[in-house]
Amino acid sequence: MKKTLIPLAVFAVLLIFLAIGLTRDPREIPSPLIGKPAPVFSAPVLDAPGQMLSNKDMLGKVWLLNTWASWCVACRDEHPILVEFAKSKTLPIIGLDYKDKDLDGQKWLARFGNPYEVAIADKDGRIGIDFGVYGVPESFLIDKAGIIRYKQIGPITPQALSEKILPLIRELQK
Repeated sequence: MKKTLIPLAVFAVLLIFLAIGLTRDPREIPSPLIGKPAPVFSAPVLDAPGQMLSNKDMLGKVWLLNTWASWCVACRDEHPILVEFAKSKTLPIIGLDYKDKDLDGQKWLARFGNPYEVAIADKDGRIGIDFGVYGVPESFLIDKAGIIRYKQIGPITPQALSEKILPLIRELQK
């Protein structure tokens, strides 16, 4: 009798884990970097390869790092939202052109508009890897001390912008 209860108990436990997993949003993967300093980086500016931008240049500012690429379909959905948001000049948006060719990224921004205060090149994807990027687009809200406070996986939507990102920006800018 006890031998038949063991498989039944294991099945019940697995069923509970499955039920819990089905209630979660698969796009909300918690980042281990939330609450920790942003990874150190220095990267060439996309349209001025002789110039560099580093995370240290952003200290003292609340800023948004947005990973994107010219080959990214979802980035096209997100881009008009970023272009419109950039007009408000609420905070600097830094674009991280992820695993892309510089010329392709420059053409893409010329065609669709440039919401970035600065766009930097991450040709080999090392900066993205350090930030824990699963795929583009992803965005990171970073506070004045250089601490990551929020990670948006996937495109920024009007809802995510108004309900999550903007309230947090206002709080961080106090």
